[in-house]
Amino acid sequence: MTTRPLEAKTALVTGGSRGVGAGIVARLAADGARVAFTYANAKERAEGVADGVTAAGGTALAIHADSRCEQDVESAVARTVEQFGGLDILVNNAAVGSFGPITELAMADIDAMLTINVRSAVVAIRESLAHLGDGGRIVNIGSINADRTPFPGQSVYALTKGALASLTRGLARELAPRGITINNIQPGPSDTDANPADGPLAGHMLEVMASDRFGTTAEIGALVSYLAGPEAAFINGASLDIDGGFAA
Repeated sequence: MTTRPLEAKTALVTGGSRGVGAGIVARLAADGARVAFTYANAKERAEGVADGVTAAGGTALAIHADSRCEQDVESAVARTVEQFGGLDILVNNAAVGSFGPITELAMADIDAMLTINVRSAVVAIRESLAHLGDGGRIVNIGSINADRTPFPGQSVYALTKGALASLTRGLARELAPRGITINNIQPGPSDTDANPADGPLAGHMLEVMASDRFGTTAEIGALVSYLAGPEAAFINGASLDIDGGFAA
């Protein structure tokens, strides 16, 4: 079996400059893919991710694109195709979360979650389908909160991640005749700068998990790479939990 199962493939990862997204970018590149990824802010951090991939012998391109803007998302797909000559893998990772009682959430925050977490994924998929061919892969990054919300204040965020799971199931039927698979990954608590394993909420999350630790971005990246590779060709329309037993 090849140690670089994504050799000669091109991937686009939305929201790839930090946390889970950066872990996905690094793993796809390590497995041989040419990886473009978007970022909305922090240009230096995004360029640092790209430089890290290059230093490890891979290929990466940082693209400034605000997932709230339909034209930016469309342009990111076009830029990827222009730079690398095609597109084989789309990973919809860009997301935001605002938490609190629904009566206290600002509508601007609700709109941002709906737009970035759901609408931008739809836009990216629609635009990418002009380029994805037989063997194409789409991976959505959802959340275990789509299935389990043990704490109050997560309702709208959970709604957006549940929508991704439903979108995945519906599009699996639609895209299978074209040889394209689409799957949804549902991470549980993961160690990122936005949700550190030693943060103030970590103890509460660990109380409802079977495992005694947070997941890592490398572990999530490994699952994404597997779904994007040839050995996962018969997995389609699935929502796969990577949550340390959060939903067990």
